Amino acid sequence: MPILPALQPLFEATNSGGSASANLSVAQAREKAHAAMGSYVTGFYGPADPLVVETDFEVPVEEGRIGVRLYSQGGSGERLPCHLYFHGGGFWLGTLEHFDVLCRNLARDGRCAVVSVDYRLAPEHNFPTAAEDCYAALLWVIEHAADLRVDPSCLSVGGMSAGGNLAAVVSLMARDRDGPPIALQVLEAPVLDLSDWEPLRIPEEGLILPSGKDLYCRHYLAEPSQARLPYVSPLLADDLAGLPPALIMCAEYDPLAAEGKAFAGRLAAAGVPVEYHFWPGQFHGSQQMAMLIPDEAQAYQAKLVSAMQRAHACKRPTE
Repeated sequence: MPILPALQPLFEATNSGGSASANLSVAQAREKAHAAMGSYVTGFYGPADPLVVETDFEVPVEEGRIGVRLYSQGGSGERLPCHLYFHGGGFWLGTLEHFDVLCRNLARDGRCAVVSVDYRLAPEHNFPTAAEDCYAALLWVIEHAADLRVDPSCLSVGGMSAGGNLAAVVSLMARDRDGPPIALQVLEAPVLDLSDWEPLRIPEEGLILPSGKDLYCRHYLAEPSQARLPYVSPLLADDLAGLPPALIMCAEYDPLAAEGKAFAGRLAAAGVPVEYHFWPGQFHGSQQMAMLIPDEAQAYQAKLVSAMQRAHACKRPTE
């Protein structure tokens, strides 16, 4: 179906963006992109829920520390299920603030704690830094579960785009390293195969992600050969058996949708429970733009929250 009418102007503006940042330094391009991401938050995602309380922490990681932000409605004293959220941004963009509204909504609607992870960005920190930071955050949450008032036996991971990649990678790491059990991996418009370095296009529709895979691969990977590693491209992993159940959400006008569908098929073939949803008339990152498509955003959030609550349905300790 055609792009939803309410999304058409933004879709056209996104596709006409070209490569205006091609001659900028990384710092300059990041500043410009972050300003645009900030306008997305205020203009498209809706207001933040003030009743959700946020608390910032620092997590020790190799050669440094990273920030994490805990979102919770709290009040009952009960330990809550926990969802680790890894933000998108092509591995080189994104801050906790850019995804604040989405995390607050997840904590409110999902009736869980959400821990948003401020992993270190490329190209200053190449692979595997972001993935290892996210896995370190998972271990930190488990270690400090009592202080955070979360239940380590009811834990999910998830993210959008590059964050979806990191959620899939953390799930692989937890399996391979005999790590904490993960109840659900939530992969929203995930990038799952970085082995193709060409800019992403849909015939006759132009660039959907103006930077293309070539840009964020060059930032994220020290060597092109790394693109075929399973902790870079989960879709290419030899063995997907034993991974957590997955919720995969893709949009029609997103070239990454093919990767999401292929990953869903491979997971199912490996015996992993998969719930796959395809959103017609939408493009990469548009699904939660409640100010533009309120009905569709509400339906998307309902699918997301329903899967999380089913995964989190376990007996929770009160002490």
